[in-house]
This record gives sequence, C-alpha cells and structure tokens, in this order.
Amino acid sequence: MNRLLIKNGTLVTLDDAGTIIENGSLLIEGSKIAAVGAVPDVPVERVVDAGGGVVMPGLINVHHHFYSTLARGFSAPGVPAANFKEILERLWWKLDRALDAEDVYSSSIIPCIEAIRAGCTTIIDHHASPACADGSLDILERAFREAGLNGSLCYEVSDRNAVGEGIEENVRFAKKCRREGDTQIQPLFGLHASMTLGPATLERCAAEGKALGVGFHVHIDEAECDAEESLRQFGALPIDRFQQAGIVGRKSLFAHGIHLDERGRNILADSDSMMATNPESNANNGLSATPLLEIMRTGILIGLGTDGMSNQMISQARAAYLVQRATRRDPRVAFGEACAMLLSNNRRICDRVFPEKRGQLMEGQLADIAIFDYQPFTPMRATNFYGHLLFGLVQAPVTTTICRGRVLLEGGKIPHLDEVGLRRQAVERARRLWERIR
Repeated sequence: MNRLLIKNGTLVTLDDAGTIIENGSLLIEGSKIAAVGAVPDVPVERVVDAGGGVVMPGLINVHHHFYSTLARGFSAPGVPAANFKEILERLWWKLDRALDAEDVYSSSIIPCIEAIRAGCTTIIDHHASPACADGSLDILERAFREAGLNGSLCYEVSDRNAVGEGIEENVRFAKKCRREGDTQIQPLFGLHASMTLGPATLERCAAEGKALGVGFHVHIDEAECDAEESLRQFGALPIDRFQQAGIVGRKSLFAHGIHLDERGRNILADSDSMMATNPESNANNGLSATPLLEIMRTGILIGLGTDGMSNQMISQARAAYLVQRATRRDPRVAFGEACAMLLSNNRRICDRVFPEKRGQLMEGQLADIAIFDYQPFTPMRATNFYGHLLFGLVQAPVTTTICRGRVLLEGGKIPHLDEVGLRRQAVERARRLWERIR
C-alpha cells in the first residue's frame, strides 16, 4: 500500500474539539488517513512539505450545476430578464437545450479543474442537457474520474421539454453505480422543481427512486413562481406535493427553500430531509434572502452549495453570513452558522450520500486534503478559527489538493490533466454553443 507523508503544516483537524496542531504531520495510506499529528516512523513513497501552511480536510460543495459552466460571459439574447422565471426561460432553459455531448464534457472538466485549485474534493452536481440526456451522467462521471474528484450525480427530471424527461437516465445511472460498487461516484435522483413536474412524472420518480433506494435532489421554493405555478397547475404547494409523493426523507436533498414557510420547514425537519443554500447565486438572481436561521432552528441539516456560480466554497460561507447580516440589519448573527454549514453540515450531508467518511483529519477518514498558503499574523486557535477562515483563508491560494490519497495539485500544477488544452477546447465549445442559443 502506498504511503504519503504531509509534514510541516498547521493541521486544522475539524474534529469535535476543533483541534489545531502546529507543525504537525499527517500520514496517508492508500485512500485513507492513517495517522494525524505525531505519525509513526514508517517508509513512505512520497513526502509533501506543507511549508508551514494550513492543512485542512478537502472542501465540499453540496449543490452545483456543471452544465452552466460555458455561460460565463454570455448575455442571453433579447430583453434582459426581469425575474427568476424569465431567467430560467431566457437563459438556462435555452442553454441546457443547446448542449451537446462535447459541451457537457467541457462544462464538467473545467469546474473539476477549478475545484481542484480551490481545494474542493467532493461535489454534488445536478445536471440537465435535454438534447443529449441519455448517457450524459457517464460524461460527467468521466470528468470526475479524470480529475480525480468525488462526485454525486443526478439528472434533472422535468416535463418542460418532454413528459418524464430524464427519468430513464437517473434509473440507468443509479443501477450502474450500484452494480459497479465504486464509492468515488454515487447517484441521487434529480428533479427540477414542482412547477415543471406533472403528477404522473412526480409519481413515477418517487416509485423509481424508492425502488432503487436512492435519495432525491430537488429544487424547492427558489422563487415565488414555484409555489404560484404549482398552485395554478396542480392545486398544491411544492412541499405538499413532495411530501404526498414520498420525495421527502433522510436521503433527500432540497436546494434553496427561500420561500418555504414555517409549516414547510417543519415538514422537512420532521422527515429528516436535508437542504442546500446557495447565497451568491440567489443574490445574483435578485432573489430574497434564505431564512437561514429559521431553517436551522427547526433542526434541518442544511449545507452550502454554489448553484453553478463558482467553485470557491469558503466564499459561499462568507456570502451566507454577510447576506444574513445585511438583510436582518444585525451584526450579531449568522457568523458561526455559516462556518458550521461549510465545515460540519456539508460533511454530514456527505455521510448520507457517500459510504465513506470525509471532512475531518482523523484516522480512517478519506484522505481528502487541501493545503493553503496561509501564515496567520494573529494567533489562530480553535476558538477563533472561523475568523481566520472567512477573513484570511478565503483569499489564500491552495498549494496542494489531495483526493482519495492522490495528489491532484502541487506547486500550482495539475500534472495529470492538460489544463491549457482543456481550457482552449472549452473556449471553442462555448463559442459554438453561444451561436446556437437564440
């Protein structure tokens, strides 16, 4: 079994005591952490010198949309969208329909590269590409495996193009994952939102997902239009439709929930469902602030995602607390909660989606590691680490990223990928894609 030694680092273990070990070492055997702090004197195949930097568990993103990658810098044709429904109709639903297989690959491998450079080692993605739905999750899986990252993948079922579109892709991919038994890639069953899911589609998704034993990854109450359209078309609110169909539950992940009322939040809490909040994306779309503190008070396990906006996870925690303070006009709130979502809740969400533990520098956990070039100029300890996270590490470069014991980034280079060529290819794919969106 290959061994890798990380030495000369400040180890931020994120264990329950918040232990920070100065000038510590970490031993990796295969894909798992073997020792933390004082490590045994054993032969190793490779040594990584942290250079006095901060050594942390790899970061986790619990809600992403890789398919949106090639939209960077693109302006949708026509009159600018004035609300969220128009953003969907004039930008995202036009873009996802225009994606072909090569676009899907480029829009997957590029965020994998950027995640590696940001120290993010596990991503839960939610995909849509109606023109090449069949087999699309295999393309995403290829990108994850080539990059070396952990991923949970699903396809966004919706009736907006064809009734039940995407169900077969979710079922096929989930069966494949179960058959192969590889813990690096795990399935969820994707759904868009109540407003685009007819009764028959919702019922079939619930039945297929339950038969497969997988959780659901679904958008809920991101904007007012979800409830308005659900009531108009189906005579029920999104949360009631999902509860009645059996979509809620311990393995299911609900994204956004901005307009969930107290009753809706209690339904998710009582069913032990999970949530993901995406503060930068919500602000970019001109949406209301998520009632984050109210959600957390119900006991819902809520984590942080990027919703396709970026691959920088620490900045999401910073945005989460800043938005809460600004909208509530209260400088006392949300600081600890935002950090806990990133550093604790995201790993607890992964515990329900993946079979292997991650997110702490502890013996037996996955060897998913990020090393930051950060030299504190004030004392850093367990009681004030959040301040260093949101005001220091948020801007610090990642020097090394390790996933499953494999070094993916070291010295600013990702040696196993042709990054220059892949970026050049993405530019060409984006140019052609933009020409097709009218």
